[in-house]
Amino acid sequence: MAKKKPKNNDRVIAQNKKARHDYIIESTLEAGMVLDGWELKALRAGKGQLRDSYVLIRENDAWLVGAHISPLLSASSHVVAHPTRDRKLLLNAKEIDKLRGVSEQTGYAVVALDLHWQRQWVKCEIAIGKGKKLHDKRQTIKERDWNKQKERVLKHAV
Repeated sequence: MAKKKPKNNDRVIAQNKKARHDYIIESTLEAGMVLDGWELKALRAGKGQLRDSYVLIRENDAWLVGAHISPLLSASSHVVAHPTRDRKLLLNAKEIDKLRGVSEQTGYAVVALDLHWQRQWVKCEIAIGKGKKLHDKRQTIKERDWNKQKERVLKHAV
């Protein structure tokens, strides 16, 4: 039986922590990204941000909207950098159709969870999420606090 490789935190470029707070994640996909040279250099320097980013299906293509990649100061002077431009995601037709069907349903959204390295390529993990209500968010916070308290009690009991 093949073993899964553990996720390595040094390969993560940027995370969207707010997405896990605002949505109940139902399934995830991994997509490649079409990037310019200056964007790749900026991501190697850790200049990416995914806050408030989402995936939009337009003309049978998936686009990452709202991701911010800050250009490096040493970027070439002949390049006009647009930090928040829409970036094309590389998915096959079945995956795009699945995302289109889900995004048209009420209460569902397709959000970006993180950017990470896979060998020399930048991949974007996207998720299908159902929006949480306020009481769901409160319940999640209560569960997290309760688990912390249990850990503390068990740690001191031993």
